Amino acid sequence: MRMGKRAVEAYGTVKLQAEVAENDRVGLIRMMFDALIDSLVVAHGQIERRDLAGKSASLSRASRIVLGLQSALDFEKGGELARNLDELYGYVNRRLVQANASNDLGVIAEVKGLMAEIRDAWATIQPPVDVSKLAA
Repeated sequence: MRMGKRAVEAYGTVKLQAEVAENDRVGLIRMMFDALIDSLVVAHGQIERRDLAGKSASLSRASRIVLGLQSALDFEKGGELARNLDELYGYVNRRLVQANASNDLGVIAEVKGLMAEIRDAWATIQPPVDVSKLAA
């Protein structure tokens, strides 16, 4: 009898961890977009101040974040949307290279606008787990 109770508790724990992990995935992607936008804002200021080393570091960070977002795409579940995002992320990375090479504030503004739209869409996604129920 005790063994069965442990199994049920273990199952409940694993199920809760899976739900929290999915919730964390949505939150992580939101945080990645926020960090991406922040990097672009910082790079913009660094170009204005002629801090080229800082600008390169900020745009490299932005590029790594975009690559992380791109690698998180699930083409099986995401279908056409995932393919479209993959193309968009590839385009954004090419534009970041151009912005880094030319110090073009217009390119940074373009990328920031594109990524802000995607970030805003992610912000509308409700987490699959109601965190308030976790305390119950």
